[in-house]
Amino acid sequence: MLRQKLQALALGLILALGTATAGAADVSALNKVLDSGKLRVGTTGDFNPMSFKDPETKEYMGHQVDAAKQLATDMGVEIEFVPTDWKTLINGIVADKYDIVMTGTSMTVGRAKAAGYTIPWGRTGYLPLTRKDQASRFKSWGDLNQADVTIGYNLGTSFADFVKSRLPKAKRKEVESPARDWQELLAGRVDVTISSTLEAGKLSSTHESLVIPFQETANSLPLSFMVRQDDQVWLNFLNNWMRMKNEIGFFKSLNQKWGIEGQD
Repeated sequence: MLRQKLQALALGLILALGTATAGAADVSALNKVLDSGKLRVGTTGDFNPMSFKDPETKEYMGHQVDAAKQLATDMGVEIEFVPTDWKTLINGIVADKYDIVMTGTSMTVGRAKAAGYTIPWGRTGYLPLTRKDQASRFKSWGDLNQADVTIGYNLGTSFADFVKSRLPKAKRKEVESPARDWQELLAGRVDVTISSTLEAGKLSSTHESLVIPFQETANSLPLSFMVRQDDQVWLNFLNNWMRMKNEIGFFKSLNQKWGIEGQD
C-alpha cells in the first residue's frame, strides 16, 4: 500500500513538472493529453497477443491494449484507440493522428531515424513459419536463403529489412495491410514468412497447417513504445512511468498474462 501511495505521489510530481516545462518543446503531447482528457493510442489490431480484436465484440485486446489502458488510468484520462497499419505507423505519429504507438513495435535503426522510442519493456526475436508439407526443407536460416524459396513479409515491419539484408538470395513477396503475410502462407503463395517470437507460437497453435521448422531465433530486438522524435517532455514522462511500473512488477505480470514470460 505504501509503495502504491509513493508511486501515485511520484506520478503526480512528474505530471506537474512535465506541465511546467512543456514550453521547451512547443506544446508537448503530455499537455495535449492532459488538457483534452484523452489519450490517443495508435494500434494495428492484427498482432496476437499484442494488439488484436475480440471476434465477438470487435473491441481491441492484448498485451499492448492492457498497457495503454493502464497508462490512461494512471494519467486520469480517457483512452481512444486509433486504427493504423504497419507501413504508416511513423506517418501517423508525425501527422499527430495519435499520441503514442502501442502495438508491439521493436526498435530498429530505420525507425529511430524518424520516431522516438521509450525505454524497452521487453525483447523479441525472429522465427520462421512454414506449412507442414514444407517443413522438411528448412532446418536452418541458411536453408531459407535460397533462390527457390519465396518469403513473405508485411510492408512497414522490421521483418522487411531483415529479409532483404539477411536472406538476399530468396524471392520476396511484400504484403500490404490489412492483409497479413501468414495468410499468404496459408494460401500457398509463399513458402515461408518471418514471425516474431511473440506471435509465432500463437499462429502455429491456431492454424494446424503452420509450423515453426526450427527453433533458432535471429535478430534479437528491444520492444518499446513509439512517440514523436522531438517531444522530449512526453518521452521523459513515459520513461518515468515505465520505470515505476517495472518497480511494482506491472510489465512482468502483463507478460505472464499474455504468455510471454521470457521477456525482460
